[in-house]
Amino acid sequence: MKWWKVLGVAGFVGVAATGAVIARSERRRRTYTPDEIRTRLHTRITEAHESTPATTRS
Repeated sequence: MKWWKVLGVAGFVGVAATGAVIARSERRRRTYTPDEIRTRLHTRITEAHESTPATTRS
């Protein structure tokens, strides 16, 4: 009976830790302003276009 309690507590701690990690990343994501998000997106698109080889059409 004791092992079931330990297993239950370990499962609860795992779920709580996962929730804390998700909440932290969500807070970090929400701190960006729309202009910052737009700038970061444009930068990523530019980097993606520069890193892919250009293809020519026949």
